[in-house]
Amino acid sequence: MRVRSIAFIIASVVVAVLSSALPRAQMKPWNNAGLTGPPAASSAPAPRRDLSGVWDAGQGGIQPTGYNVAALFTPLGAKTAGANKPGNGPRIADVSEDNDPLSTLGDPAGFPRIVLYELRPFQIVQTPNQVLIVYMFEKRWRAIWTDGRALPSDPDPRWYGYSVGRWEDDYTLVVQSVGMDDRTWLDNAGNPHSASMRVEERYHRVNQNTMELTVTIDDPVMYTKPWTPIDKLPIRLMPNDTDLMEMITSASDAMAYRREIASPAKRK
Repeated sequence: MRVRSIAFIIASVVVAVLSSALPRAQMKPWNNAGLTGPPAASSAPAPRRDLSGVWDAGQGGIQPTGYNVAALFTPLGAKTAGANKPGNGPRIADVSEDNDPLSTLGDPAGFPRIVLYELRPFQIVQTPNQVLIVYMFEKRWRAIWTDGRALPSDPDPRWYGYSVGRWEDDYTLVVQSVGMDDRTWLDNAGNPHSASMRVEERYHRVNQNTMELTVTIDDPVMYTKPWTPIDKLPIRLMPNDTDLMEMITSASDAMAYRREIASPAKRK
């Protein structure tokens, strides 16, 4: 087997922690993994209707164990969550039972998981009609349309859904998303969602260097009421010469994981 594949699988679990210990000088000009120190104590005023730049949730910005939402499940939600066997988090299963489509099949994380749990540094690029978000994790991108179009009424499923955004004020972009593929999980804890889920993101720029992210899930098929897994998560602006490292788990990596780590024969 390829040592590189297994090494990557293991490294991807801890890369955010390990990278935070590296001096910034060692990470420039390539493969910047994230913030290496505390955020600035103060900042200049925020620019109007501008979220451009590379952003990082930084220290404490990634929830490592998922969310305790069992009380919110509908009967179908509880049944679906029970069938999901995550490899980590509060409902961790034995490695031989792990059926996380991200780690075992090499499926995309999908949206909103890439925001709820796999939120690594990301870059925002604005055009007259779109806000584009490029994520370090998986090197995926989303297009958020800001040209006034409506969301599709009966969309074909997409891993990252369909998104439209509007400026609520000069410093707050509100994004609505539908049409997410229900093969994805919400997070590493195995919390499910249906094809009917609607997600709202609120990106509020507090000042030049700080933005707050709030995410609300509305999925009456799986949950008894809307809930907010992320509420005003602080995100910091990174230097404009930041180069996002590549962080991809391929299908071949997933196969190697099952063959060399999760296989019962390998665990005897």
